[in-house]
Amino acid sequence: MTMSGHQHNGHAHHASPDADWRWLAAATGLIVAFMAGEVVAGVMAHSLALLSDAAHMLTDAAAIGLALVTARVAGRAATGGYTYGLRRMEILSAQANGITLVLLAVWLGYEAIRRLITPHAVDGGLMLTVALIGVCVNLAANWLLAMANRTAGRRSLNMEGAVAHVLTDLYAFAATAAAAIVILASRFTRADPIATLIVVVLMLHAGAGLIRKSGRIFLEAAPAGLDLAALGAAMAARPHVAEVHDLHIWEITTGMPAASAHVLVDPYEDCHAVRADLENLLSRNYGITHLTLQVDHLGDAVPQPGATEASPEPVASGDRHRADEAHSLHCEDSHGPAYRPAHDRGSSR
Repeated sequence: MTMSGHQHNGHAHHASPDADWRWLAAATGLIVAFMAGEVVAGVMAHSLALLSDAAHMLTDAAAIGLALVTARVAGRAATGGYTYGLRRMEILSAQANGITLVLLAVWLGYEAIRRLITPHAVDGGLMLTVALIGVCVNLAANWLLAMANRTAGRRSLNMEGAVAHVLTDLYAFAATAAAAIVILASRFTRADPIATLIVVVLMLHAGAGLIRKSGRIFLEAAPAGLDLAALGAAMAARPHVAEVHDLHIWEITTGMPAASAHVLVDPYEDCHAVRADLENLLSRNYGITHLTLQVDHLGDAVPQPGATEASPEPVASGDRHRADEAHSLHCEDSHGPAYRPAHDRGSSR
């Protein structure tokens, strides 16, 4: 039996933090400073849209703050029982961002409906001025996050969560500016809560997406877009592979897929060469470098009549009934389908 834990240098467990903390800190400071002024302006203008924008900017600051902390913590080397380090901290951060977006959207939706029923007088001029400044601030914050994300060297769901907050707020300010123009032109003050409801829809969409993506990683689902059956068939089609089963593929964190499988090799063939070939296939075609393969000869575990446990006889490669027996002895509690070469698919479980 051969066990392999192949690791590529580009995905080492002691990877550097996902983003340059200086860019994140600059974005946080910019947003917090503007948010404080917007709260004052929102109260003065009696604008729910401005106050909702300010509340959302608070979540922006929290999201980027979480990204900042995660960037510093997640890049630490693996120690103790945390064998992958703290890379999954970014997924916790992304899920927290998604949940706060959804909760905030529910509250703002309730307040907007109240304003639709009972309109309030709104200072359209102040509302427009603050909204336009907010657009500029969010563009600047988005640029800072882009610079931070560029230093990560890979896609990060944590950073994606922070960017989702800022982009949603950018759209919110655009809707607020449009509502302010309507109020100035027609005195239709219900444009203020209508703009808020537009923001609510955007927040729900962004928040639900983050919760769904982070949930897939927590549930150890295969990376989105990966055809597991096609991958298993590709492995089984490699030379001298008799069967692949217990194939598991998941993500440790975004951009870091991992896999494990049990591979049965035709009798008398070189297990090490087959393992190396499969590792190359998964690395080259699927970007999977965190890989553990258990490789055995077909039938190694099948006792033959008169043979001792220490000297088993191999099973002929064409005897698929014996292959099934070999599989059952290798994996008493196997998970998922077994993949076999195309000429032998009729016997797949």
